[in-house]
Amino acid sequence: MNRIDQTFSRLRTEGRKALVVYLTAGDPDEETSLRNLEAAAASGADIIELGIPFSDPTQDGPVIQVASQRAIRAGMTLPKALDMVRRFRAAAHETPVVLFSYGNLLYHYGYAEIARDAAAAGADGILAVDIPPEEAGELEGACNGAGLHIIRLLAPTTTEQRIGKIAQGAGGFLYVITRTGVTGQGGLQFDNVGSLVARIRRQTDLPLCLGFGVSTGADAARLAAMGDGVVSGSAIVALAETYSGADLTKAIADKVAELRAGADQRL
Repeated sequence: MNRIDQTFSRLRTEGRKALVVYLTAGDPDEETSLRNLEAAAASGADIIELGIPFSDPTQDGPVIQVASQRAIRAGMTLPKALDMVRRFRAAAHETPVVLFSYGNLLYHYGYAEIARDAAAAGADGILAVDIPPEEAGELEGACNGAGLHIIRLLAPTTTEQRIGKIAQGAGGFLYVITRTGVTGQGGLQFDNVGSLVARIRRQTDLPLCLGFGVSTGADAARLAAMGDGVVSGSAIVALAETYSGADLTKAIADKVAELRAGADQRL
């Protein structure tokens, strides 16, 4: 069974919600990035989205754009990110890892090749931000053959008909965007999230993880009560603008622990 499925099965048994943490591979450098990955897992992340830095993002907000530039300057590439996953697994970490990327990088690498190499490295899924379902057949087939889940995004503006199409063929969980726009901190509109989740839930049984704007434990607590999990990225990635080295790793561990406590809070 895929590690993502195992994780949600365990969390349901425990009556808990998932904490999904995003980190940019190679930010601020490869070795620190690996330590940050391990610290996030040890501090309560149930699933890690490992962002592959890309020079021309469309979904990522300013914080993650800057992180991607730092990582690219430090020499991070898709093959090196796969090696990070291998090293993470070699240290006996079982936290599921989803590769968060863009179609250009995956197409250039080769869909069959990335599915094969990602699975061999120990990844559990791929989220391709800018590949719509109509264009995802080749990647989806390759991932299915390799035992990887295709993670898909749903936005507040997604129509009823489109929800069903996006959910079909997705696996692991659905990433439910809680507000319009790009990634970033703040701007949550809690009153609208409940109705969005209800619309999606009518069409799928996949776990729903809610993200965009999740910055604090209080945010995590409120959103966890509405879905099956919460996703936080920019609030964690932004710490690299203030801290470095071991201080950065500790700051990330502390922030993940704060979000973990929020997600576990019963409102």
